[in-house]
Amino acid sequence: MYFRRTNGEYAVLYLCCNKDILGRKNSFLCCITVRRFTRAERRSKPDEMAAMLLRVARASRCLALPRYIGASPTPLSSSSSAASTAETPFPAAATPGIAADVDEAVIVGGEGDDLRSRVFRLRLAKRSATEALEKWAGEGRAAPAPELRRIARDLSRARRYKHALEVAEWMKTHNESDLSENDYGMRIDLITRVFGANAAEDFFEKLPPGAKSLEAYTALLHSYARSKMTDKAERLFQRMKDANLSIDVLVYNEMMTLYMSVGELDKVPVVAEELKRANVSPDLFTYNLRVSAAAASMDLEVFKGILDEMAKDPNSNEGWALYRNLAGIYADATQLVGSGNPLVEAEAKISQREWITYDFLVILHAGLGNLGRVKDIWKSMQMTSQRMTSRNYVCVLSSYLMCGQLKDAAEVVDKWQQSKAPEFDISACNRLFDAFLGAGFTETADSFRELMLQKSCILTSRASESS
Repeated sequence: MYFRRTNGEYAVLYLCCNKDILGRKNSFLCCITVRRFTRAERRSKPDEMAAMLLRVARASRCLALPRYIGASPTPLSSSSSAASTAETPFPAAATPGIAADVDEAVIVGGEGDDLRSRVFRLRLAKRSATEALEKWAGEGRAAPAPELRRIARDLSRARRYKHALEVAEWMKTHNESDLSENDYGMRIDLITRVFGANAAEDFFEKLPPGAKSLEAYTALLHSYARSKMTDKAERLFQRMKDANLSIDVLVYNEMMTLYMSVGELDKVPVVAEELKRANVSPDLFTYNLRVSAAAASMDLEVFKGILDEMAKDPNSNEGWALYRNLAGIYADATQLVGSGNPLVEAEAKISQREWITYDFLVILHAGLGNLGRVKDIWKSMQMTSQRMTSRNYVCVLSSYLMCGQLKDAAEVVDKWQQSKAPEFDISACNRLFDAFLGAGFTETADSFRELMLQKSCILTSRASESS
């Protein structure tokens, strides 16, 4: 349904679904706000229009836009104007409203007749990108490989995998001499998303020996890891080593990610040792996987040993230092070592591993300075059906505080205080306060104390209590 506002905008509501990081299905009530753009604006701001095209693909990934917005000659879309859309998701149980900080996107009208615009205007998956490309070529227009490559990647980013695959296949048919090793890897990834890992495997095996590059192997390994095909992934990993390929850190990270996802935590350090023997330099993702596995295993000694190893790594930088500090604060504030009760149900252990994976994803992206991803993960954590624990709140709260995001930190505290289960845990806040002081972050601790005072909570340090 849609509603007209007084300022000439239209608000369209629709229901869509997606999955969170743990693969659980979530329903959202989404709102798309549409407004007109004049012909003069479209001509004077081509770069802005191009950027907005990317956003509309993201806005329409859950649902094709209603015909009266994208196609009909109604006041919302005409040959003399373009409309911009914005999408804001709401949990199904919440009462939706129109968000103020919505993203913008654009729906193109009759103009913008370039190859990229033609393909992106298809929208519905049942429509053929191949036919659009054939028509373009039939008009005597060029479709060089670099342009097709960019279009396929943009479509993939917009989660329009079928159209991206059709563009990649058309490029192979008409520009085979211009294909790179990365192009084969991209096709394997797209085939996996459209038809599944087995179809990607069939495609890979039919490739000529010269096309079976490290990129192609890595793409297939990623397909197996995404599908949790452990046996096939292990056999392919061995094939890569037997082929004497120059295996990079991404391959080792894929294997560790797979073992984390299937709960085989004991195999993560085995892969890490292989990486060391091969003299491959680890990156921050490598260390995060190792730290996450140690934390999920409640092995505090190994956990601290990995952090010490990070500090001595010649590639260490400010982001790594922030990650180490956050991980150490997390361990101290959340009492990472178990409570001493060995009688923990298997289901609870799985839940704990999943939550700790969430926590260290937050810490990882805080270390990378990617606060947008921190917010995305935080939202996903709130939407999951499982109960959040004080650990989760402490993790997100400490990340925001260490990054100087006091407003976001205050919102986390509000959510924690409003949560029904578990109840707000002031003792966990006191431990976090002590962890900041113990790590030497006095200013952050003072900011935290002031923030909690605003929330009618008084923090106390164990050091002050003992004195």
